[in-house]
Amino acid sequence: MTTTTTITTTGTRGRPPGPTGPPLIGSLIPVGRDRLGFMDRTARRYGDVARFRMGPREMYLFNHPDHARHVLHDRHANYHKGVGLVHAKRALGEGLLTSEGDLWRRQRRAVQPAFQRERLAAAATDIIDEADKLVASWRGQDPAEPVDVTHEMTRYTLAVLGRSLLGTDLSPHQTIGDAFAVVQDQAMFEMMTLNAVPLWFPLPRNRRFRKARAELEALVNSMVDARAGRYDPDGDVVDRLLYLYRDETDEALKRRRLRDELVTLLLAGHETTSSTLGWTWSLMDRHPDVADRVRDEARAVLGDRKPTYEDLHDLRYTSMVVEEAIRLYPPVWLLTRQALEPDEIGGWPIRPGNDVLISPYTLHRNAEFWPDPERFDPERFTPDRVRARPKYAYLPFGAGPRVCVGSHLGMAEAVLVTAMVARDLRLRLVPGYRVRPEARLSLGVRGGLPMTVHPA
Repeated sequence: MTTTTTITTTGTRGRPPGPTGPPLIGSLIPVGRDRLGFMDRTARRYGDVARFRMGPREMYLFNHPDHARHVLHDRHANYHKGVGLVHAKRALGEGLLTSEGDLWRRQRRAVQPAFQRERLAAAATDIIDEADKLVASWRGQDPAEPVDVTHEMTRYTLAVLGRSLLGTDLSPHQTIGDAFAVVQDQAMFEMMTLNAVPLWFPLPRNRRFRKARAELEALVNSMVDARAGRYDPDGDVVDRLLYLYRDETDEALKRRRLRDELVTLLLAGHETTSSTLGWTWSLMDRHPDVADRVRDEARAVLGDRKPTYEDLHDLRYTSMVVEEAIRLYPPVWLLTRQALEPDEIGGWPIRPGNDVLISPYTLHRNAEFWPDPERFDPERFTPDRVRARPKYAYLPFGAGPRVCVGSHLGMAEAVLVTAMVARDLRLRLVPGYRVRPEARLSLGVRGGLPMTVHPA
């Protein structure tokens, strides 16, 4: 049986136009087949606003900076996390990514100081040390033998996360990257099925998820147990969370809160930067003139010494390259919200319970603000051109009060490791390999990224 998606060209009864589908399921099947492609096609076809259904849920996709500012900043209190993240709670629990209200505010206040500017300089030491190890390991790589850059970046970012934020050596836990892949897959499955399939049901994916969750819980429990009786409000993230829940008398609830928050931080803390780096290497390979400029800048700024946090200011072109990579492939590719009270966005009425979607992936391809949007052009991020654009035209880490708490750390990490690798080495994609995006909770590369390593 073949299911097709039909197109409506005008809005009805005060609702915007958009793709429709069969009764009861709406656009559920095409979204399930290709989430990213569906959002992209819908935004291209309908422009600034479109409406569609996923089963019983009514979705509004808004694709203009003014709409993004309204939902994420001006009226943020009226919009809680929506489809996808609500359903991901069965996979992720109530960590910083999925929690709401007072719980979210307490969690945010607890971890925010760990990401402040003065802490970034200390974290830069860990970033640089781990990048130095990465470069040293790649120098000895046989140019005829590809490395999976996706795997390598996951290992690198987890090592940095463990050292800089969690005070934990994650190197013995080499399989947690795979466990997180299973958790992300399960979270997206929960979204597509609207939590209709119970976790106890004997599906292979449920068994894989339960195993992955148990592995992550064991890691988190070991981190917590290692700090037994220690409450340091000025320590690392684990210390701060232990301090936050120090007066919780329900031990099971305390463990669940710590588990949810640490699993979320482990996932978000490595996945977004790992995917950013993968896309950066892929794009630099396709644009060797850009790779040459990054190499030349790194050599001019760094010479043959290790970088420091202060070098970030002078690695301007490298920063522009990373910024353009995450314009095209933003790690946070979809922001979902659900309206609590009636509202109006761009002249369209929004009812309580409506799901409102802001997609940085499609917004970053809005030709009104990004001419020739599919072209990779780091010069888009010169200061003059940045000032000329609306602020909310560029949302690689979200925006408003719920902007990614680790965005500055992630950018510093991406720029420093890119410069250190590009100074000495050139990564080249295996000939004939097709690089394809995979839209899960973050926007990664489907099936890995096989590249060979060569002298720069």
